[in-house]
Amino acid sequence: MPIHDWTRVNAGTFHDFHQGWTIEIRNALNRGVLPVGYVAATDQRVMTYEPDISSHARGDRPRSTEVRGGLAVAEAPPSIKRVAQLETEAEAFARRGNRIIIRHARGRPVAVIEVVSPGNKDRDHSVQRFVGKVGDFLKQGISVVFVDLFPPGSFDRVGLHGIIAGNWLEFAEPIPGDDPPLAVVSYDAGEPLTSYLEPLAVGDQLPEAPLFLDAGYYVPLPLETTYQAAWDNLGSDVREFFEAGR
Repeated sequence: MPIHDWTRVNAGTFHDFHQGWTIEIRNALNRGVLPVGYVAATDQRVMTYEPDISSHARGDRPRSTEVRGGLAVAEAPPSIKRVAQLETEAEAFARRGNRIIIRHARGRPVAVIEVVSPGNKDRDHSVQRFVGKVGDFLKQGISVVFVDLFPPGSFDRVGLHGIIAGNWLEFAEPIPGDDPPLAVVSYDAGEPLTSYLEPLAVGDQLPEAPLFLDAGYYVPLPLETTYQAAWDNLGSDVREFFEAGR
């Protein structure tokens, strides 16, 4: 369904939708999107952060070529508009040398999903914390998907992805003036680090973003169907408010 203009409601209303959407995403992942040996969970601490959803491998998972139910980038490239490598080969080797793998009793975290809230962008400290969190995950080899349904503001003028990319490159990625303001971004934390950016606008449908479980290996994240399910479970007053403003 079309993306709604969430700037029209207060942070608490979006938070309620955000919570419901997070659960729908987790449920969809665990109902068959993730291959055997993987599990998605909410409110799990990964490193020093608590992402919206984290995906773990149970024990010693098989390599990507042995796992059923996923896709290899080389065979089925994600249908995402912009793909960019954010580091050189030399930088990738340097990052591998500094990598620390954190293991949990229930499995190693391999990916996290974040739905951006207004509070992630309302001040410079909030933006830097979000950007730093994504960077820390990627440096540890944990892939990231984030969905940002709020346009750039005073503290993220080039968008969150522009700032994140700028921390890896010598300069932020140029953002075309006619680019839609919202975004879904996936990062493959393999070597080299690769980003998949889908610019979006209010009224667009959400893409099936690639959720990377291993370098070059992903499952399609069902953002559109889970967004619809979360919307259907919202209070009628919120849905009527948006429908009246069409």
